[in-house]
Amino acid sequence: MAERDLQLGYRAGFAALYDPLVRSALAGPRRASLAALGPLRGQRLLLPGIGTGLDIPQLPAQAECIGVDLAPAMLDRARRRARDCGRDIALIEGDAHRLPLADASVDCVLMHLILAVVPRPDAALAEASRVLRPGGQLVVLDKFLRQHRRHSLRRLISPLLARLATRTDVVFETLHAAHPELVLVEDRAVAAGGWFRRIELRRVD
Repeated sequence: MAERDLQLGYRAGFAALYDPLVRSALAGPRRASLAALGPLRGQRLLLPGIGTGLDIPQLPAQAECIGVDLAPAMLDRARRRARDCGRDIALIEGDAHRLPLADASVDCVLMHLILAVVPRPDAALAEASRVLRPGGQLVVLDKFLRQHRRHSLRRLISPLLARLATRTDVVFETLHAAHPELVLVEDRAVAAGGWFRRIELRRVD
């Protein structure tokens, strides 16, 4: 419960600052990532940790979209954004570590800037895999350390930044190794000299 309270306090306190800090930093890579999803006609698209809903204006218009966030303050902003965009999206209060959805119940999971923010990225990835149907698509956009590289400064400052906003020591390959059911489709650099990457995976039986 202490971990959940810490995460909730961070997201609630950060809600008012989130848009001005995050919107412009990765606007281009986010738009490109969403465009690459395709129309997803009639499919269920899940956004764990949807935050203030920065992705809502570019979400596939023909998809059934579901956003989950732990902080009511974040969800309030996401609702306003959805209303302003004329988008019908289900917004649910919930934890990315324990998603309030059934197994294999969504066709696509979009994780933009989530895995390096949550306290337990391993649990968040496991939950994303759990709710994804076989053959479904999982898209991750985030900053990760490259495997087998030291990145001493990023590892050193990560404990401090994790208390403020984000982690800088997450190695995606380590997370992925625990999920053989998630097959890598694409892994490409999108910003900051390859620190930020867009990773696409497919869930197999």
